[in-house]
Amino acid sequence: MNLTISLTKIFKMKHILGIGNALVDVMTPINDDEILEKFSLPKGSMQLVDINKSQMLKEGTSKFKITLAPGGSAANTIHGLAMLEAKTGFIGSIGRDDTGDFFENDMKKAGVKTMLLKRDLMTGTAVALISPDSERTFATHLGAAVALGADDLGDAFFKSFQILYLEGYLIINKSFIEKACKLAKENNMKIALDLASYNVVDAKRNDFREIIDNYIDIVFANEEEARSFTGLNPEDAVKEIALHTDISVVKIGKEGSIIMRGDEIVRVGSLQVKSTDTTGAGDLYASGFLYGYANDLPLDKCGVIGSLLAGNVIENVGAKIDNKKWPELRKQVMEIVKE
Repeated sequence: MNLTISLTKIFKMKHILGIGNALVDVMTPINDDEILEKFSLPKGSMQLVDINKSQMLKEGTSKFKITLAPGGSAANTIHGLAMLEAKTGFIGSIGRDDTGDFFENDMKKAGVKTMLLKRDLMTGTAVALISPDSERTFATHLGAAVALGADDLGDAFFKSFQILYLEGYLIINKSFIEKACKLAKENNMKIALDLASYNVVDAKRNDFREIIDNYIDIVFANEEEARSFTGLNPEDAVKEIALHTDISVVKIGKEGSIIMRGDEIVRVGSLQVKSTDTTGAGDLYASGFLYGYANDLPLDKCGVIGSLLAGNVIENVGAKIDNKKWPELRKQVMEIVKE
């Protein structure tokens, strides 16, 4: 069989809808962590900031080499899925500005069906400060993204999709995430949720527990998020989370990931690469995992595809894999599927 044939032509693949904050990442490699201390940003966290602090931070880091990239956790995941030629959609809110156009055009170019509500607000930005050890810290001004509300959601958005992917940052608007979940379940969709950031979990732990218990089929968490949510180490946390959902995934960086469904536990190693920037690693892991899940692959193959994409995104700055890599990655994914 010709490996260049699209997998979507071989398999009856489920379609995936993402909902999240539509942001543009301001990728900023820094020389040391002094800037984090100056702006009271805990290393490795995601902090919401107002427009004034966002502007001050941008001015304070203007001496560094800065690049712009369409971002937002769920948007990154959906973009990765689209680059694997999955059928995808994305719901978000942007401003009527050049930054919003930049975000929308990038998603459309990847093949994503965009369902973007446009507001008379600035499109949100996330200043991503990349430390020398490749750890990233986000200072996020949500801008127009925060205007997305429960009243914006309608049944028609969900009709042609079978999987819903939610980023945990949406938990700050509980009524919104609840309505999204209810509409998804009414349309017989499976729902996947990424826990987003340990400090968000710390602040909204009870809300996360309620949403997971009532609606969620797949939970993604990294080691810190899992510990914040359960108080346990990764091996025990994956088991605890699995008590409340169908599939539990805990990512542990260089050690790979642990996946659990029922009594089945799978350990998947990471791709051994030189890390430049960990931005997007979790998002692209979710892309690969959900690609496998949407094709009804076993858990180990879902995890391997996740690790493949995560390993490739951390080799460069930003939450997107270089476009030149995708043809070879699609070929590798096909080979994993056919093994």
